[in-house]
Amino acid sequence: QVHLAESGGDSVQLGGSLRLSCAVSGYTGGSYCMGWFRQAPGKERGGVATLTSAGIPSYADAVKGRFTISKDNGKSTLYLQMNSLEPEDTAMYYCAADPRSPFNCPVTRAGFAYWGQGTQVTVSS
Repeated sequence: QVHLAESGGDSVQLGGSLRLSCAVSGYTGGSYCMGWFRQAPGKERGGVATLTSAGIPSYADAVKGRFTISKDNGKSTLYLQMNSLEPEDTAMYYCAADPRSPFNCPVTRAGFAYWGQGTQVTVSS
């Protein structure tokens, strides 16, 4: 059973930066599609950024040029570097992983198998 634990959420001012981390445990080998999702109050959860097992990223239009997804296989950690934060980025951010089709991993993909508990990001103007 893969376990995901997010950290790094905080309250920041407009234009600030944060780096979210997702520690992966229980991994027994194989390839995974991994991603970051977010859900704001009253809105549906949506994809922010995903990463194929080969390291190819995909981003939602709203975060392109501001957010960067990356992973450190040695540390079994997925990251989301968020720059130029806006109040519209305020949400609970979730890390997710899925072993199916690990090399076809667009940000619009649904049905991830494993989820973390989330970390809150709040951006004030």
